[in-house]
Amino acid sequence: MRYSSLTKTLVLLAMLLFSLSAQAQRIEDLANFSGVRDNPLVGYGLVVGLDGTGDQTTQAPFTGQSVTNLLSQLGVTIPAGTNMQLRNVAAVMVTAKLPPFSRQGQEIDVTVSSVGNADSLRGGTLLMTPLKGADGRVYALAQGNVYVGGAGAEAAGSSVSVNHLSAGRIPGGGLVEQEVPMRLGNASGTLDLFLKQSDFENARRMVTAINQEFGAPVAAALDGRTVQLKLPANDNDRVTFLARVQGVNVTTERGPARVILNARTGSVVLSDTVTLNRAAVAHGNLSIVIDSNPQVSQPNALAGGDTVVVPNADITVQQEGGALQMVETSADLMDVVNALNALGASPQDLMSILQALKSAGSLNAELDVI
Repeated sequence: MRYSSLTKTLVLLAMLLFSLSAQAQRIEDLANFSGVRDNPLVGYGLVVGLDGTGDQTTQAPFTGQSVTNLLSQLGVTIPAGTNMQLRNVAAVMVTAKLPPFSRQGQEIDVTVSSVGNADSLRGGTLLMTPLKGADGRVYALAQGNVYVGGAGAEAAGSSVSVNHLSAGRIPGGGLVEQEVPMRLGNASGTLDLFLKQSDFENARRMVTAINQEFGAPVAAALDGRTVQLKLPANDNDRVTFLARVQGVNVTTERGPARVILNARTGSVVLSDTVTLNRAAVAHGNLSIVIDSNPQVSQPNALAGGDTVVVPNADITVQQEGGALQMVETSADLMDVVNALNALGASPQDLMSILQALKSAGSLNAELDVI
């Protein structure tokens, strides 16, 4: 009897540890409802009130043209041929995202970015700027003081800056003027749920979890990314239904093993499912050093020539040898990291080594170069 109780305890402990290692995720974090998305907005405007850090109109003529057009709309006439040197004005592009279900009068955050040669937008004020969608219609208006999270100073030909000064934000600086019509579901009373990452197993598990939550077949998988939901007829019931769907927990299958290589920055990122098979690696570095050694050529007396500098360069090629090093089989991410670190390669060299390991069949992961 005591042995049976001990066995049950061990089984329960193993189930508890398994449940902790396989943590469930909410559907809200795994998928999005069809049509429920942000809409990008963009506009062109002017930032005024800068302390001499605006555009140089000689190099950014569109800024002067914009000021002339704006003043003419306000009833101020600028004589033709006037050369305006406006160092307190900067031409900017204004971008924002219109959230789903936005209503007239709602405030949204906007980002202001210089398009000319302004030194800084710090302390400036964005004048009223229409923000348009992809269809060319105005959906919001932006205006307000620009917040720049940086600082800069310049004197005697020297300058220093902290963070980026040519872009800033206006929290709540946009006002929604036109709503984007949006309705949950289609004429057949269904709504699609799109997985953020296509996976047939995760789609199947999501359907099972949703149907168990409601006790009825309200969800069906159409493919590895799309799950179709049957919606209630009443709008209020639909909101309640979708809220419950978002809160359903699903134990998802871990994604495929993947290695991300950033060729521009030399960054290497490995997912937790990357493994290595046993292999031997040798990697040597080749360096070429070019030293400039100019020589002066001076003609003899009364030769009638000129003294000139003749360019001369010393080129040295050095190659470091690389002995074969064994990479043991690694089933854990930490073992993979330790094995790669033991090679002593730089991040740029590591990218070449990983590609070679993949070609040799030793790297069990997908390579994604960005």
